Amino acid sequence: MLVLPESQQVRELVFYLEQQAFEVLYANEAQSAYDIIDADPVDALICALREKRIEGLRVLQLALKRNAALCAIAIAAGPEDIELGVEAMRQGAYDFQLQPLNLAKIRAVLERGIRYQELVGEVSDLQRRLDERYRFDGIARRSSAWQRIYRQIEQVAESRTSVLILGETGTGKGEVAKAIHQRSRRRENAFVEINCGALPESLVENELFGHDKGAYTGASAARKGRFELADQGTLFLDEIGDIPLPTQVKLLRVIQDGRFERVGGAHTHRADVRLIAATHRDLETMVRDGGFRADLFYRLNVIKVEVPPLRECREDIPILVDEFIREFAADNSKRIEGISPRALDVLRDYEWPGNVRELKNCIEGMVVMCPREGMLEVGDIPRYINRQERVFAGLDFRVGQSMEEIEHMAIAETLKAVGFDRRRAAEILQIGLSTLYRKEKQYGLRPPHSR
Repeated sequence: MLVLPESQQVRELVFYLEQQAFEVLYANEAQSAYDIIDADPVDALICALREKRIEGLRVLQLALKRNAALCAIAIAAGPEDIELGVEAMRQGAYDFQLQPLNLAKIRAVLERGIRYQELVGEVSDLQRRLDERYRFDGIARRSSAWQRIYRQIEQVAESRTSVLILGETGTGKGEVAKAIHQRSRRRENAFVEINCGALPESLVENELFGHDKGAYTGASAARKGRFELADQGTLFLDEIGDIPLPTQVKLLRVIQDGRFERVGGAHTHRADVRLIAATHRDLETMVRDGGFRADLFYRLNVIKVEVPPLRECREDIPILVDEFIREFAADNSKRIEGISPRALDVLRDYEWPGNVRELKNCIEGMVVMCPREGMLEVGDIPRYINRQERVFAGLDFRVGQSMEEIEHMAIAETLKAVGFDRRRAAEILQIGLSTLYRKEKQYGLRPPHSR
């Protein structure tokens, strides 16, 4: 769509684009442009920034709201509008140009921008198909490490054997435990879980085995513990490394013969339970140091499933991000369709010390706080993630260099590292796009193909 004042130059542009097989919708003032945007899907926009009856930035904002991947070209009347053009690019324009119009350049930008939109659509379609292919009982992963875990789940699910799941906090150990249960013969019965690390030592035994009436002050009625509740089903003991030593003795007994007594009770109860345990601790070291019973460790460690941290499975990040966006957009009635490639690159680069749990919380916050519809952008990412330190191999600072030399090197290497994608370089360097243009001119930096 063209939004430009009528002139001979504009008529030539319309004729040229139609000759190049583009379908052109033309408006010479803002209200007509709004009507077109509301009525028709627009793939590209060529818009004057500041002309009579045309508020270019407002037209751009509305068009991008309808299509976040829109190829928008902002047209500035002269050098005095360059800052306005930079602002248009900051808001999402693909390019901006000064008059007189360069028809060949406009065609090249349109072809590149529309091809980018097609790729976004192809990626979204591929993402959906990958979701279906790599989803396993509620777990969506594609990395080779998780494919190995899927195979382990299938192998152990039908057995009665105890399983020990190891991995850092937030990696998805609970999802693995649920998947084992869902694929087992016990799937129709209860899946009961308890986080041993979230309870005071004095309450762990009570939660596991229950108590009889009068067992302690306030125990006015008998209460079943998790073992009884999980009878004929699966009991998942998360953070089992935090169970106190006295309770470990009783736990070992119930694993061996299925018998236990409630707190304050004399009657022996029985429970047929498939036990799955998980921890982020190094149990072998705890055994050597006396913090965990060796005999209990060996009973739990029959089959071991090791869940890798997210930083070792970065290829899983896009599919997880897509899943979380859909989930939280639906929960919060937000029309968020996805995430931009640049923003996804930032998330891929982050180390995620909190693993999948941190990523999920991050995406929830981004979706809730996003002030617009369409795509999540780099600006929506929390600052503690977006401002992470990035290091490029080409940087080699030496004692004695001036700040100007260091700045020159940092800008040059950053531009090189991102293929002269100026917006991405500005994001990494934490400077404005106009500042980057000025520094490029100051240091004589140009893309290789323009030299």
